[in-house]
Amino acid sequence: MSQRSAPLTGIRVLDLTRVLAGPWCTQNLADLGAEVTKIERPGAGDDTREWGPPYLKDEHGNNTTEAAYYLSANRNKLSVALDIATPRGAELVRELAAQSDVLVENFKVGGLRKYGLDYDSLSKINPRLIYCSITGFGQTGPYASRPGYDFMIQGMGGLMSITGERDDLPGGGPQKAGVAVADLMTGMYSTVGILAALHERARSGLGQHLDMALLDCQVAMMANQNLNFMTSGNAPRRAGNAHQNLVPYQVFAARDGHLIVAVGNDSQFRNYCRVIGLPELSADPRYATNPQRVQNRDTLVPLLAERMATGERDHWLAELEAANVPAGPINTLDQVYQDPHVLARNMRLELPHPTAGKVPIAASPLKFSGSPVQYRHAPPLLGQHTRQVLQERLGLSDADIQALAQGG
Repeated sequence: MSQRSAPLTGIRVLDLTRVLAGPWCTQNLADLGAEVTKIERPGAGDDTREWGPPYLKDEHGNNTTEAAYYLSANRNKLSVALDIATPRGAELVRELAAQSDVLVENFKVGGLRKYGLDYDSLSKINPRLIYCSITGFGQTGPYASRPGYDFMIQGMGGLMSITGERDDLPGGGPQKAGVAVADLMTGMYSTVGILAALHERARSGLGQHLDMALLDCQVAMMANQNLNFMTSGNAPRRAGNAHQNLVPYQVFAARDGHLIVAVGNDSQFRNYCRVIGLPELSADPRYATNPQRVQNRDTLVPLLAERMATGERDHWLAELEAANVPAGPINTLDQVYQDPHVLARNMRLELPHPTAGKVPIAASPLKFSGSPVQYRHAPPLLGQHTRQVLQERLGLSDADIQALAQGG
């Protein structure tokens, strides 16, 4: 069967990012078919190349120089080692930007201006350029000059105020999420913004500057919790594994482990009560509807918890699934990648790697029927494509490239 090209085939992206938010965005674009050229510092590269252990192992079980952290966010990219702090290095990046559709950077506010790589400078030589800046606090405002890191943004943006066990229970207190969600969500919002800007450029013919801030994205992603506060005037607090707006929607302890029960409506609650042998609770006026259950959770949840503790986890899961009550286990990552559904969805893949033989990757969740995500190559070695890009894109000769290397 004929296969259409990937959605962003023909789009060139210049990637001046490192760590996670920016690379996550540009990896999305690369997965969608864009040609992403990652500019890295010679001799060092993206900071996350050294954020280990663990490191990728070669065929003999020895560590390579590629940290797992770096590998998670840089597949399908070309790596070019250029020192933008040198006049010639900055000039070459400007030449690449003149040929690019998108540039993504996460330098501090104003940090690229001295190299002539800021939006105002580059838009003069390429008015069609979509230039995405990712910073902790954005290009404006009193915090604009501050560095911003995911952990502190989770705190400043309110996420840690609602994450973790209740303050009045053992283990209560602020808790960050298990992955860098502010970085990841900023990368996702930036991806959306770039795609929208590309669509708008098809009408106007012009690029524009996207000002993406971790704090903005963290605040926005508070979703229903934002409106819980705005409509009530009361700031939501930590609720452990419970839900602020739904009951029961939490973790329960079974006799041999834990499971999640996620009741989303009154019909599901009636089925749930029937399965656990407490049908009378769904008829009790204190618990018959979700608003009543939320108001009376302190009396309802102990009754449910007591009953759940009498059965085995897998028994409850099977019975609840048969009754169409949403429920699931709490898997460790090794269990995730043994799950038959995860396997059927092809969420773990391997790509050829120049030093390790192959590298495992977590697949993109984007599933297209006609123009699927492409896995063209593994996260690149530092400078792996320098010669290729400089020759093919900018027409430099072997002698030119040798002179660049000698000049640092």
